[in-house]
Amino acid sequence: MRTIDITHRLRGPVVATIAALTLAGWTVPAHALPRAAPIPLAQAAPDVAEAGAFDLVRPSKSPVKLRSDPRKLSVTYTYEGNERTLEDFLTRTKTNGFVVLDGQKIVDERYVEANRNTRFQSWSMAKSFTSTAIGIALHEGRIRSIDDPVTRYLPELRGSGYDGVSIRNLLRMSSGIAWDERSDIPKVQTAANRGHQVGKMAARQVRGWEPGSRFEYTSMNSFVLAEIVSRATGTPYHKYVEKKIWQPAGMESTARIDKDSAGDSLGYCCYHATDRDFARFGLLYLRDGKAAGRQVVPRSWVKKSTTPSASFNTGYGLHWWLGDGDQGDFMAAGFGGQYIYVSPRHGVVVVKSTVSTSANDQREALTAFRAVAAEVARTR
Repeated sequence: MRTIDITHRLRGPVVATIAALTLAGWTVPAHALPRAAPIPLAQAAPDVAEAGAFDLVRPSKSPVKLRSDPRKLSVTYTYEGNERTLEDFLTRTKTNGFVVLDGQKIVDERYVEANRNTRFQSWSMAKSFTSTAIGIALHEGRIRSIDDPVTRYLPELRGSGYDGVSIRNLLRMSSGIAWDERSDIPKVQTAANRGHQVGKMAARQVRGWEPGSRFEYTSMNSFVLAEIVSRATGTPYHKYVEKKIWQPAGMESTARIDKDSAGDSLGYCCYHATDRDFARFGLLYLRDGKAAGRQVVPRSWVKKSTTPSASFNTGYGLHWWLGDGDQGDFMAAGFGGQYIYVSPRHGVVVVKSTVSTSANDQREALTAFRAVAAEVARTR
């Protein structure tokens, strides 16, 4: 039997509450949620699911091999003047899945009420996948330039707050629409759960400030980017991700991506995948966009998206969170403690997933992951 978490089955107000608390900076506020124990999913019938709730993304026929090579890691770090341990951090943040890669070696892998086949909810880590899809479409010439206005690809947004806004400003969360993540995303998620189309909601957004003048974390931007991928390539978002990212990057398991009633992938959240496959995505970026010797993501896009995208927020690239200082590390990050951390300096990828969430501090997570990466490098 394979197992899958049941958080994707939560609907209505619970999902809306969760979505309201997505990242708004390096510190992530969170509320305690009901604990969702994994439930069995028959191996012979991986496609059994709630009809219309999500799309399936098929794995590679030749997955990138990850070899289990456990290593004793003694990880401590200092945060806010206190010395802490990795074990305490994982317990305190209610971690259900944790994977550490040294290249393709799995040097640490642990699960609580889960296992290596559990599909964890990505929450906003999905935004980094959406950025990757934009970069590939740009390289293919399907998108002419990220300085193009979004209305070049989505003319139905003319007259809305997105009219004239560049793709670049969506990627760096500077679209200028009047938006409050905490209050607006619950409305969007609740409406989508009730059968409304998110695209129509995007067309009703209004201008609140000058695009490109400041950072404002806005999940609707990521939905619009996913729509641009679909429209520019003539391929549904999930199929494009499957063909251009999931399979070429050597993912091992089928994933699911949530969609609205119109069949449009949300783009801002809700990939359901194993931690090993999330780690393969991190490995793809660790290797400058290459998997199995093939350039899957343009190297130039990897660099562009994981370096500061604006002077008004040097901690954010193009839908990737950036470490401070000169380490060059970066993360995909999602609500309440979902992370894919990449350390090019040490050649390490760290994935952390939760089913239920607790108070989460992204700065502490960064500090802990840096300590893990340094310990992996030290013990080679």
